[in-house]
Amino acid sequence: MNNLMWQKVLRPLFLLMFTALLGGSALFAANPEAEATNQDEMKPYEQVIPGTDVKYGMVPIPGGTFTMGSPEDEEERADDEGPQHKVKIEPFWMGKCEVTWDEYDIWSFNLDIQRRKLFRKKATENDILADAVTRPTKPYTDMTFNKGHDGYPAICMTQLAARVYCEWLSAKTGHYYRLPTEAEWEYACRAGTDTAYYFGDDPADLEEHAWFYDNAGDIDEKYRQVGQKKPNPWGLYDMHGNVSEWCLDQYSEDFYSTFKPDEPALFPINVATELYPRVARGGSWDDDPDMLRAAVRIASSEDWKMQDPQIPQSIWYHTDATFVGFRLVRPLTVPDAETREKYSLDPVVPDVLE
Repeated sequence: MNNLMWQKVLRPLFLLMFTALLGGSALFAANPEAEATNQDEMKPYEQVIPGTDVKYGMVPIPGGTFTMGSPEDEEERADDEGPQHKVKIEPFWMGKCEVTWDEYDIWSFNLDIQRRKLFRKKATENDILADAVTRPTKPYTDMTFNKGHDGYPAICMTQLAARVYCEWLSAKTGHYYRLPTEAEWEYACRAGTDTAYYFGDDPADLEEHAWFYDNAGDIDEKYRQVGQKKPNPWGLYDMHGNVSEWCLDQYSEDFYSTFKPDEPALFPINVATELYPRVARGGSWDDDPDMLRAAVRIASSEDWKMQDPQIPQSIWYHTDATFVGFRLVRPLTVPDAETREKYSLDPVVPDVLE
């Protein structure tokens, strides 16, 4: 689909319809476990992507206030991890695991549409909305780079691609999904703890909880299937390591200095206005233990697509970022159109050649 047509004509219509439908329509398939009107009603749930056999898990994350960033005496601390400041977080669900290739390929390769045609099934109301969401051009090569597919985290996508996937999944399921903010990610990773890792300060214990250079990168230079290590106290797997995870924020080294230390910030987000750098969190299979700490902030760069042979370079692929993926967030309270625009929560696909 032409991006200009999507951006200027179809997308506003899509958002209008989607917002209206979230307001209480019964058009979407029911999933009782996924429904809640307040925090107390939130439960873990599994969601099958409609029209497929592929499913993913979501875990409730309670609202609360936490201290963001690392203390000055934390080992291997970087200057951009401070000053520490209070942040108030509203409740949301978060992906139990990183988004896998099994999930991601349904969108990126139109597998849902192909399946409907194969089985001669009529498009549902959800399908019609989801089909209107733009999809990426075909990659120039296998983006797994032979590191594993079934059950493995999707990698090498741009932040834009991850955000548009969330938009497509929202239409497909009738639940509003997006990437986490940097604050939401760190809050969920810490899960009520205040140590360098959610299990403590000693990186010697990392082996039980994460894939990193010593047990993955130095062995066969690849990520691992999701969910094999111990989860954090809130039931999230691979928050430390495996692949780094996209957040919504623009990276700014001194962003934390804009907050008052003792007054909780409400929905702090550094709204992205430049393509680089943007924030990823968690560290990866290719990182040493210190880069997997909960407070570490990773800045994207143009080097992440150095080998992209497409001219101009693709808006969908980071060919050299075999270490970056993403995880879903679903806020309990769906933001209205004004809030989404204020914080640039919806992806904006540039009007350029793909």
